[in-house]
Amino acid sequence: MVVFVDMDEVLADTYGAHIEIYNAEFNGSLTSEKCSGTEVWKMVPEAHQESVRKHAARRGFFRDLKVIEQSQEVLLRISEIHDVYIASAAMQFPNSLEEKSDWLDEYFPFIPWQNRILCGHKHVLKGDVLIDDRSYNLKNFDGRGILFTSPHNVNTEGFERADSWLELGELLK
Repeated sequence: MVVFVDMDEVLADTYGAHIEIYNAEFNGSLTSEKCSGTEVWKMVPEAHQESVRKHAARRGFFRDLKVIEQSQEVLLRISEIHDVYIASAAMQFPNSLEEKSDWLDEYFPFIPWQNRILCGHKHVLKGDVLIDDRSYNLKNFDGRGILFTSPHNVNTEGFERADSWLELGELLK
């Protein structure tokens, strides 16, 4: 099978990064639990929302992200069985192109550069499976869409869902 895997909130913890940066800059006390069901920027005072929305435009944001638990081990196993491509929306944040590539080199070196698609819209992807945290990317995918659970999408319904990488490993044996 051809399997496309999103980066942000599937391999890389962008949600947690937004919370960490906000808390450090504004002496906040946000947690993933407090923000559950929505976007981080919606959970801060209006005066701080624009700052949070601009985190991803900062140089270094994508390079310094933490890896989602068990993603490295499970994706390695999946890549030994299936053709795996990383498909990440990167065009809206020009810094992210280089940073995401460098991040993948460090944490997922078994995914060669030829299997990395840094794109805009994902509806153009043609393959068997798309794993993504955003339902709008899955909606128009002409294949099996799996919604990877992230704090912002816990209330999203209508899609096959995986709550962890261990669960994904079982789904894609």
